[in-house]
Amino acid sequence: MKAIQMTEQGGPEVLRLVELPAPQPGPGQVLLKVDAAAVNFSDLMRRRGDVYPVPTPLPFVPGAEVSGTVVALGAGVEGLSVGTSVFGTVGADASGGYAEYAVAHAANLIPIPDGLDPDAAAGIVVSGLAATVILHDVAQLAAGETVFVPAAAGGVGSFAVQIAKLLGAGTVIAGAGTAAKREIALGLGADEAVDYREDGWTKLVLELTGGRGVDVALEMSGPGHLGQTLSILAPFGRLINYGSVSGSVYGLDPATLVPLLYDPAPSQLLTGFNLGIWFEHRPAQAVASLQRLVGWIASGRLRTPAVQTLPLAEAAEAHRLMEAGATTGKVVLKP
Repeated sequence: MKAIQMTEQGGPEVLRLVELPAPQPGPGQVLLKVDAAAVNFSDLMRRRGDVYPVPTPLPFVPGAEVSGTVVALGAGVEGLSVGTSVFGTVGADASGGYAEYAVAHAANLIPIPDGLDPDAAAGIVVSGLAATVILHDVAQLAAGETVFVPAAAGGVGSFAVQIAKLLGAGTVIAGAGTAAKREIALGLGADEAVDYREDGWTKLVLELTGGRGVDVALEMSGPGHLGQTLSILAPFGRLINYGSVSGSVYGLDPATLVPLLYDPAPSQLLTGFNLGIWFEHRPAQAVASLQRLVGWIASGRLRTPAVQTLPLAEAAEAHRLMEAGATTGKVVLKP
């Protein structure tokens, strides 16, 4: 089968199209013919060698999230049959989704509902569930609260803007780096949109909130942006960091945390978020939020982000575009 494999960590050029034997499903697993593989920032982090919660064994086929068709069942699999179209997470036994075939645990797959495009389905679990757990379970967003969402035209951001509204947010302020992306965020339901890469953006957010700041702020840019986002938090505000697009977490200026902890210490919370930890330690809550997310999508209350497709062979280009901030919605690779 054709697959994207990396034998070393580094820039996008380490992603190479190769021929590999198709993986075989073990007990409780299924073999999928991949229809679409989502590209997530976690893939970029593992490719670059950034700090990551689990090892990245080399050689490595990236891709944790796909849609596809079940073509073979491992021993003991129930509830799925050959020919079923599904979406979910893969990566068991280093069989990542950037490939023509991938192995997944049957429990990690969901049949694609009628009317849901398979390409869109490929990007639901990681981005959509991250946004759901962050806002519903971590921030415990309350009705009427104000939320700041960065990268609001991207995968997590597109979901987060809508989910904040579904959970009753009073005002959603979107951050996006171009006028076109800000228009996308407003179209998804954001009340305001700012250029969060421009000098003075924090002052604008404070003005939009009457000087109070936001109750919940998401952050994923990196250490250089963390202090700025902390500065827009209201008293008792919660900041949830879910990534570092700009690179390693090393180099965080300790002075960034002084206002949070000591001066004036306004009872704010800073939380680091990783979706895998929720499945490991709080699986019941993670699954409940996944069911909530799928229900919103199936009922039409939540739209999946726009999808940008690229051929599997252009995985390196997909990574370059995402690192440059040149994408919107979800990027998926087509084998």
